[in-house]
Amino acid sequence: MSAFDPAVADVRLRIRERSLPLRAPLGTATGEIRERPVFLVALAGTFAGGESCRGVGEAAPLPPWTEPVGDCRLALEGAADAVAAGAAVDLGGLPPAARHALSLASVDARARRDGVPLSRALAAAGDPPAASVPANATVGDGSVAETVAAADTAVAEGFDCLKCKVGARSVAEDTERLRAVRESVGDDVVIRADANGAWDREAAARAVEAFAAPDVDLAYLEQPVARDDHESLRALRGRGVPVAVDETVNAPDGTDGWPDPIGEYADVAVLKPMAQGGPEATVAAARDLHDRGVDTVVTTTIDAAVARTAAVHVAAAVPGGGERAHGLATGDLLAADVVDGDDDPVPVADGRVAVPTGPGLAGDLFDGVV
Repeated sequence: MSAFDPAVADVRLRIRERSLPLRAPLGTATGEIRERPVFLVALAGTFAGGESCRGVGEAAPLPPWTEPVGDCRLALEGAADAVAAGAAVDLGGLPPAARHALSLASVDARARRDGVPLSRALAAAGDPPAASVPANATVGDGSVAETVAAADTAVAEGFDCLKCKVGARSVAEDTERLRAVRESVGDDVVIRADANGAWDREAAARAVEAFAAPDVDLAYLEQPVARDDHESLRALRGRGVPVAVDETVNAPDGTDGWPDPIGEYADVAVLKPMAQGGPEATVAAARDLHDRGVDTVVTTTIDAAVARTAAVHVAAAVPGGGERAHGLATGDLLAADVVDGDDDPVPVADGRVAVPTGPGLAGDLFDGVV
């Protein structure tokens, strides 16, 4: 929905801010991530028809994919003030993480009212969502030995798809890391690499050439160049390694910044619901990409349990979502979460995540977190 109107649903909006530390810093080409600030929101009241209205959402801002933390806080506080005054909130006018929180809370409330899982509310009519989705394990930047050890641990835990961070080191060093991982995990494990836009065209071309070697066997290279370097993306395609885009399609300026036709620039689009502005916007973008011949992988921005659960529902609802591994195994990166580990509704087991079947996100599990 593009707006939340208190005249349609008589509700109150609550906000709670948390800071969740990571178990260990996660190294990427854009720097280390040590903690995740999150804003939890709850809608409570009644719909126009008198039915109970309860919905929970989360904003987990992470530049450059979303607005900064301070902007997110101001946007949510402004929305809460508007709701308290009985005014409509224009969701389209909010920055992406804040919009995600309110959009998620709204669709959670509607799905709970209708007694259906969020994935069913998001999926196209006549196209049932997947009951479970595969997940990839993320392997951070590290030495060859550290990278291989992390990859081996993930495979032992049941993952058959790994996403390795690259770009913080030289192309030669990253190639050595990927080659060592392939040698250690064997041919049956899918390996992806994510550069987070670290390279210029020349370095990216060297990486594509090196990563195309049979002893690396890379499924795709994600965001090899800066998000707006569309011509380099086009030039890198068809040279032995499929190209995926992340920052190019997940930015505060939204789809207006996408290259068109995007199928000439990317084989895969990695969509972050937090950056897309909510579950419904993400599923709509995935359908559009599918029609353009581009596959979709859904990932989190290392979110807390509320948004992570929503991302699982989104992955189950996008075209082909049950067939491709998604970046959903991020809960273990957090040293603390908004629910206890035993209450996590989307744990990863043998490399897959079962989609919650209760109404909305996960029934009333999250009602006490705000």
